[in-house]
Amino acid sequence: MAALPRIQPSFEDPLATFNANVLSISHILEYARKDNIPVVYAGSSSIHGDKYANPYTFTKWLGEEVCKMYSKVFKLPVTICRFYNVYGHHQATDGAYCNVLGIFERQFKNGEPLTITGDGEQRRDFTHVDDIVDGLVRCNSLVGFNEFELGNGKNYSINELVEGFGKEYPKEYIPKWEGEVRESLCVDKKARKELGWKPTRDIIKFIRENYII
Repeated sequence: MAALPRIQPSFEDPLATFNANVLSISHILEYARKDNIPVVYAGSSSIHGDKYANPYTFTKWLGEEVCKMYSKVFKLPVTICRFYNVYGHHQATDGAYCNVLGIFERQFKNGEPLTITGDGEQRRDFTHVDDIVDGLVRCNSLVGFNEFELGNGKNYSINELVEGFGKEYPKEYIPKWEGEVRESLCVDKKARKELGWKPTRDIIKFIRENYII
């Protein structure tokens, strides 16, 4: 959970991203190995795209590979949970590590236009933090090696997110960001079948309930 998140900041300091996302998990796994402590790794759905598109995705994939090695060689119980665009209350709204909803939240509260990168038709599977936590808790007692996709199973375009703030609310299109995938969507149902996990929150409903008066 202590990884350096987000694609864009990873271009600015790839070495810091590598240290936080690969070396740190290596230290955690080594510590856990001594007493056979189960590890749940916070993976990223971005690895399903081009693993070499940006330092963030590459280092999250490498972190998974280190987890797999420790599980295979040292028989350490490891579970990888891949997150899909997590949002919710208390998300970052300033600085380099904002997600798109965090940026929109800040702009909306300041009365600023919502900035849309590219054409806005890129689609994302958004998962509420409460559902992510529920999935992680369900993994605490697992043994062996496991992999789960914690995604809502439905995606929205960025344009659709903006419409959630009101069709008449001002928006502004800006150049697309380097290294981003065009679409994310969780189609893997393993977490639902084996963990009994079921996401309960929808991002459009969240926007309307929390930002629209």
